[in-house]
Amino acid sequence: MPIQWFPGHMAKAKREVQEKLKLVDFVIELVDARTPKSSQNPLLQQILNQKPKMTVLMKDDLADPAWTKEWLDHLSDQGIKAITVNVNEQNDIQKVISTAKEVAKVKMERHKKKGVRPRPARAMIIGIPNVGKSTLINRLVHKKIAKTGDRPGVTKNQQWIKVKKDFELLDTPGILWPKFEEEVVGYRLAAIGTIKDQLLPTEDVAAFVIKYLQEYYPNILIERYDLQQDLLDMNDIFEQIGKRRGCLESGGHINFEKTADVILQDLRTGKLGKITFEKPYNEE
Repeated sequence: MPIQWFPGHMAKAKREVQEKLKLVDFVIELVDARTPKSSQNPLLQQILNQKPKMTVLMKDDLADPAWTKEWLDHLSDQGIKAITVNVNEQNDIQKVISTAKEVAKVKMERHKKKGVRPRPARAMIIGIPNVGKSTLINRLVHKKIAKTGDRPGVTKNQQWIKVKKDFELLDTPGILWPKFEEEVVGYRLAAIGTIKDQLLPTEDVAAFVIKYLQEYYPNILIERYDLQQDLLDMNDIFEQIGKRRGCLESGGHINFEKTADVILQDLRTGKLGKITFEKPYNEE
């Protein structure tokens, strides 16, 4: 069943992105390394046209490194310049700058041949909400210019930002698309905290996470929650995790909503380990 939503400020942001594209030389698209395909906005792909693009897989410290490598190879095979970034690693920040200069090189040399006055390369930085865009920008300029937060939708307006003498960035708000045609895309994004928790019931999202871990990362459940491997009933699973993590209410009953919150916070803060929610060969 498609999941639909489209806040007004995102509709406005999409129009503004379309209008400002002609002002930039290339695009830096941020995706989440745990969901590289699901966190790529298909709405934006339609309006980027032939603009040169580099893809940055953010939060790679939370993703399965083996599958991150698969994704990088997959994107490279498609002719897309892609890198991974942990914003807490200075070497990764430098990697963003050097890759951006490489992507812009052809366009800047073309300007030079035409006799255009030299100027810094201009890039538009785009991505869905809560992908780490503002944090990356602040690391690039070594000061707090863009607002950050652990919730979607912190950036509301576009702004130009200078990255030393290397290039200028046009920051844009995180933009989602009107509806997720595949329900699983909505659950993946809800699991990693890209869309607001109010959109989908947290218990359903946590159950989605548990089922995925049971199939692909069963040892994580055993190590983190001492969960029996043959336990299949979701109520029983929530009961066991709730007891282990003290999610109790009066009468000693398990608070399922609190248990779901614990599971999702454990996932989003990396306490469950390095997890990737989609594989390249499953996403064609």
